[in-house]
Amino acid sequence: MHLVCLEPLTSERVSNIEDLKNAVHMLHTAVHLPEHHLMKEKELKQKLDILKQELMPLEEMKSRLDLRAERRSSSVAWQVWLCSLCKGGEHWPGLTWWVYSWDVMEPVTYFITYSTSIGIYAYYVLTKTSDYVYPDAKDRQFLHYFYKGARRQQFNVRRYNRLKDELSSVEEDLRRLRNPNQLRLPVEQIQPAAE
Repeated sequence: MHLVCLEPLTSERVSNIEDLKNAVHMLHTAVHLPEHHLMKEKELKQKLDILKQELMPLEEMKSRLDLRAERRSSSVAWQVWLCSLCKGGEHWPGLTWWVYSWDVMEPVTYFITYSTSIGIYAYYVLTKTSDYVYPDAKDRQFLHYFYKGARRQQFNVRRYNRLKDELSSVEEDLRRLRNPNQLRLPVEQIQPAAE
């Protein structure tokens, strides 16, 4: 049986042990870091290629769906506004001056205006928007037609979004891995502009 006499740990001895651990870690990092960087970069590039191959058919389908939804939302907006302007411009003056008099048409226009106000308020309540502005309404229509087309074409939006998130994560990891500070490369000096 061996009896080992341990000296009590002093703060100097603890700091020496910590320095030794730090030196061993730095040596290990200096020896194995380039290998690790190359291995990790290769792994990330392979993952990036796989993700891009999976995304390629989804991107093509999404671009077709985007184009259809954009056309449809634009045409609906134009049809609604153009139709309402044409009908209003041709219908109300004809009823006011040729068919009926203003005395008959005044309550009709009042109720039409009042029902339009109620319809716009209902839109606010249903969509929970603060303003009825054209870009918001068009974006809402675009998303409606996009998801409708995605269901019809069996386009998996969740899978597409998950793959896009993974792709951006892998690209960010590659960017951080290739950072000159990580590779211990000299940072390029900024040259002053020639005057």
